[in-house]
Amino acid sequence: MRAGGVLRRALALSPNDPDALVGAGTLALARHDFAAGLRYGDAARRAAPQLVRPLGVIVDAQVELGRYREATRTLNRMVDLKPNLASYARVSYFRELHGDLGGALEAMRYAVSAGGGTPENVAYVQTLLGNLELALGHRAAARFAYGQALAGLPRYVPATVGLARVEAAERNYGPAIRRLRTAVGRLPLPEYVVALGETELAAGRTAAARRDLALVGAEERLLQANGVNTDVDLALFEANHGDPARGVALARRAWAAAPSVRSADALGWALTRAGNPAAGLRWAKRSLRLGSADPAFLYHAGMAARATGRTALSQRWLRRALARNPRFSPLYAPRAWAALR
Repeated sequence: MRAGGVLRRALALSPNDPDALVGAGTLALARHDFAAGLRYGDAARRAAPQLVRPLGVIVDAQVELGRYREATRTLNRMVDLKPNLASYARVSYFRELHGDLGGALEAMRYAVSAGGGTPENVAYVQTLLGNLELALGHRAAARFAYGQALAGLPRYVPATVGLARVEAAERNYGPAIRRLRTAVGRLPLPEYVVALGETELAAGRTAAARRDLALVGAEERLLQANGVNTDVDLALFEANHGDPARGVALARRAWAAAPSVRSADALGWALTRAGNPAAGLRWAKRSLRLGSADPAFLYHAGMAARATGRTALSQRWLRRALARNPRFSPLYAPRAWAALR
C-alpha cells in the first residue's frame, strides 16, 4: 500500500516519468491487475521508447491476459534489445507455457549465466531453474539449484519451498513438512500454506492439514484487502478443499478479467469438481491449447475426461502428466496413478 501511495505521488508530479510508470506497472502486476499493468507498461514505452524495462512489464501483462501472439512480438524485441537475466527468464517461462520444457531449461540456464548483480536476482533465477529441473523429474539437479539459491541468500523462501517439494517427491514427508512450516512462518502466502496442507494430507496428518488449510481463506481475504486479485488461486483452493461452486464463480470472474490458460484451467477444474465435468472438459481443452506440459493442467484435464467417460483421452492426459515427473504432487500424483489403474 505504501509503495502505491509513493508511486501515485510521483506520477501526479511527473505523469510521464518512465521509472514511475514502470514501478506502477510492476506493482499492478504484483496485485494481479494485469490490465492496469499493461496500461502503465505501454505508457512507459511511449515516454521512453529506448528503454527495455517497460517491455518486461508489457510482456508479463500480455501473457497473463492471454494475448500470446502480442507477447511473442514483445518478447522477441526485448531479447533483441537486451539479452539478459530478465529477458531470458521470460523466454523460459514462455517456452514452458507452450510445453517446451527442454527449451525453457536452456533459456533459464542462460539467465543464470547472465547473472543479476544482486543476491536476490541470482536466488530468483536459481530457484526458477530448480523448478524446471523438478518439473522434468530431475530431483538431484533441482536440489542443487535450490541449494545454490540458498547459498547466496540463506533465508530465501521460494528456494526453501523448492527443497521441501523435492523432499515430498521423495516421500520424505517429515522433513518436507518442517521445511514448509518454516517457509510459511517467514512468508505466509496461500500457495505455500496449500503446499503444507497437501503434504500433510499425503502424509496422513489429516487434522494438521485441516488446521493449516483453514488459514488459506483468511490469508486470501487479507491479500484482497491490500488490492491483490487472488481469484485464480482461490478458485483452485475452493475446488480442491472448499466449495467448488464458489470456485466456479471465482474462476469465471478470473477469466473475464484475464482470459489466460491459467484461468481456463481453474474454471475447468472448478466445474469438474462442482459436478459438471462436460463443461469442465471443454475448459480444460482451452487450458491446453498452447501445448502445456504442466502436470496440474494435464491432471485436471485427465480427471475431467475420466468423469465424462472419455477413457482413452483421460489416460493419454494422465500419462502425460506423469511422464516427466511421476511424483509431481504428493497428493495428486498418487490419484493420477490410481485413475490410470
